[in-house]
Amino acid sequence: MEDVLDALDEKTSDILTHRKTAALRGLPIFVRDDTSKFFLQCSASDTEEQVIRDATVAILSVHEDDDALNAVNVAVVLEGAIILQDLPDLCTAFAYLFGLLYTMNIDYPKEMFYTFEAVQCIFFNLGSRCSQHIRSLRTKLQL
Repeated sequence: MEDVLDALDEKTSDILTHRKTAALRGLPIFVRDDTSKFFLQCSASDTEEQVIRDATVAILSVHEDDDALNAVNVAVVLEGAIILQDLPDLCTAFAYLFGLLYTMNIDYPKEMFYTFEAVQCIFFNLGSRCSQHIRSLRTKLQL
């Protein structure tokens, strides 16, 4: 992982944002969530409506045709509609989405349940109950 981050750091000027994005993309992999329907991507020439049509809860990144690393637009999608757009990066979009879901008491998407639960229980320390899966992760992080 360190070699991958070092290689990516050489290609970007904003290392902190890049590393936060890598951690955010890595958390679902670590807790074995499916990100295929959550982190959506399209090119600037594609129509966004086709990509978000079946999405209930997602983050959409729009990229230039030749640059897959830097997003031109990052948006939050709820029930097939773009709720927030022109966000600066993936981490900001995730924070807005988490806040919307938590304050409006909307169930987390089942494909990303453990990721949202980890953010809620470990990073924000909200709520007293969390699953055994997330308690185990918390214990590993405390060591």
